[in-house]
Amino acid sequence: MVDSVLDKITQKIVDDPRSGQSLLLFALLATLNVEKGGHLYMLAKLKEFTPENRQLAYDVIELMANNETGNDDWLQAYSKMEAAIRG
Repeated sequence: MVDSVLDKITQKIVDDPRSGQSLLLFALLATLNVEKGGHLYMLAKLKEFTPENRQLAYDVIELMANNETGNDDWLQAYSKMEAAIRG
């Protein structure tokens, strides 16, 4: 079974919610979660991702471009990530 990008990011965040990479990924998703905010995310932050996590970030941006944010899968994954980050 191939995990979705949301599954991969959720697992990374749950495994290590205090790492810089987890926080960068969560910040991107939090930004994309607020559509009326214009999806404001400083693109220079992409330089701070590892190459693997940068690809995940691109994949999440693709979800946003395809209007796949805010659906049930997105909201469930986001809730798990948020719970892990908040501890």
